Amino acid sequence: MLRLFKKYFFSGLAVFLPIGLTIYVFIWVLNFTESIFGRYLRPFFLDYYDFYFWGLGIIVLLLIILFCGFLVTNYFGRALQALTERIMLRIPLMANIYPAFKEIAGFIFREKATKFEQVVLVEWPRKGVYTIGFLTNTSPRAVMDKLGREMVNVLIPTVPNPLTGFMMMFPKEEVVLIDMSFEEALRTIVSGGVVTS
Repeated sequence: MLRLFKKYFFSGLAVFLPIGLTIYVFIWVLNFTESIFGRYLRPFFLDYYDFYFWGLGIIVLLLIILFCGFLVTNYFGRALQALTERIMLRIPLMANIYPAFKEIAGFIFREKATKFEQVVLVEWPRKGVYTIGFLTNTSPRAVMDKLGREMVNVLIPTVPNPLTGFMMMFPKEEVVLIDMSFEEALRTIVSGGVVTS
């Protein structure tokens, strides 16, 4: 009886956990997005229009994002963006934060496929031991000039969260390209190697 209970419990847990956590994270993201503008819109709408509905903050945020996208597709918007960037880069703390966020956003949301989707094998953390990595770019010119060889940047993801990890520089000839999709690699990493295809 106890064995049957354990079998049902762990089978149910294997099904419930990914579904439950996915729904929880999805709801958390929606609530967080709503709170960005919702906390300001709610009192305004209740005071002046005597109504408010959950999701209005998300709608406003989406409209602002769409408007920004519309602006930067024409000359006036690009000029405004350049002016805003110049101002932000003159403010001490923002000058350190903004460039990093801009690079990350550009990397994630660029339309064409990025090199991040190239899955590779590298010997790490020592010779003879291989790990899956993601080729992200060529290494900075200053690094390659100093070492006198062509180097590439590889993100070594951690388990179970592949979005964090170590950025390592390897000689290009030591990086092995493999025929594995980005999604297959993620499944293997997140599962700790249990899922291999």
